[in-house]
Amino acid sequence: MNIIEARQVLFEYEQRDENDNIEEVNVALSDMNVTIEKGSFVCILGHNGSGKSTFAKLLNALQLPKEGTILISGMDTRDEEKLLSIRKTCGMVFQNPDNQIISNVVEEDVAFGPENMGVEPDEIIRRVDDALSKVGMEAYRYKSPNMLSGGQKQRVAIAGVVAMKPECIVLDEPTAMLDPSGRRDVVRTIRELNKKDGITIVHITHYMEEAVDADRVIVMDSGKVVMDDTPRKIFSRVEELKKLALGVPQITELAYELRKDGLPLPLGILTREELMQYLVPLLRRYGKGAEREDA
Repeated sequence: MNIIEARQVLFEYEQRDENDNIEEVNVALSDMNVTIEKGSFVCILGHNGSGKSTFAKLLNALQLPKEGTILISGMDTRDEEKLLSIRKTCGMVFQNPDNQIISNVVEEDVAFGPENMGVEPDEIIRRVDDALSKVGMEAYRYKSPNMLSGGQKQRVAIAGVVAMKPECIVLDEPTAMLDPSGRRDVVRTIRELNKKDGITIVHITHYMEEAVDADRVIVMDSGKVVMDDTPRKIFSRVEELKKLALGVPQITELAYELRKDGLPLPLGILTREELMQYLVPLLRRYGKGAEREDA
């Protein structure tokens, strides 16, 4: 079952003069067709200006397509009567957590969304407890968000969305402003929300390593989908990705260079453990060969 459907979507940014006349039109998305299955973990990659953040805003009806249709659980984002239901179904987490955190106490911030939805107080308490537990922030519930690290703030922002019980969470470069430790914590959190709770994750990122464990990777360029496949198949296309101003995970790059130097390694190696599974037998084989030559 598809939770997200984009059908022939066109979106343009218009630049207007002081008299409100259109001076320039920039096409951000063009003839975009994407479906995302409920419960899946999808990463969207693309260089700056590729259209991935625009697509994210369309999924929450923060923007509407000029042409085409966006459906969230069958609901058309153009239907104003469905707007609240769409935003309950599909929550958003943005790049800067400070733009989403509005309260002076962590638990109050997490409770803000359910309160605005009219959820009963007892249920709000249960949801706050559950959301903080899921993101590993129970110990900080009475703290001020101003006292937290960037990664902790982002997990609070995610908890605020989780407390609204969405079926899908769209994360628009949520780790871009974090240090490596904060990035690991946030990525671990969203993976667990997907695996343990079945929440559909649409993760927009420019860190290739964050896409390794996704079910599917979508690559965008100039407002279009140019690749759509599993991480292994996508990251096997190293040269094509480089032409799109994108990289691959560091381990994938290392394996690719070793392969170019003649080692019989497969394309699309994604993890250190996987690389070692191939390298150790090769090293043993070459080591024995060297011993025979010395003898």
